[in-house]
Amino acid sequence: MTAAKAEEPGGSGSGTAGLDYAERLRRLDNSWWRRTLNVQAPYRYNIRHMHLGRVLDIGCGLGRNLAHLGNNGVGVDHNPESIATARARGLTAFTSDEFPSSPYAVPGSFDAALVAHVVEHLDPDFAVELIQSYLPYVRSGGQVAFITPQERGYRSDATHVTFVDFDGLRELSVKLGLTPIRQYSFPFPRAAGKAFAYNEFVMLARKP
Repeated sequence: MTAAKAEEPGGSGSGTAGLDYAERLRRLDNSWWRRTLNVQAPYRYNIRHMHLGRVLDIGCGLGRNLAHLGNNGVGVDHNPESIATARARGLTAFTSDEFPSSPYAVPGSFDAALVAHVVEHLDPDFAVELIQSYLPYVRSGGQVAFITPQERGYRSDATHVTFVDFDGLRELSVKLGLTPIRQYSFPFPRAAGKAFAYNEFVMLARKP
């Protein structure tokens, strides 16, 4: 199944496909407290210090992580409104329908795939299918970086359908034929995730 077909609405991530979801992301991004407190600084540091190289950002949303990476990569998302915002920010991004026919859809042309705050929106089988459709674009020996919310963050969004912790990310990696190489809780230790909405599970895995 192609990446475009994998992201058609139908109960697997369809809650993130519409205008309402893109507008919600924009409101959060433009909130005064995020702008004033520069709350993205530690997350920007974390993404940059993964040293991912040229990244295929699967489920890129408005392109925040692509911006953190200096647009060193390409974003893909099934929400056309989100992609329009990412492009308006000067980022290289395509809808999942557009990407396979774009000049960037070259097998093995990316050093890594980033799957940040995506799999919690999907049922487990669909998550495997979706990510599998993009793995050919990552070079052999490249990395896949997974980021998912911990308990408080998971409960904060009604479009979340699957809680995916370290065990879940490890299981997903193995199903994809990847080798987990590192995992950590960010920005605070694991215990903080029950109260702090922005604590994350981070796992890096290697493609054969």
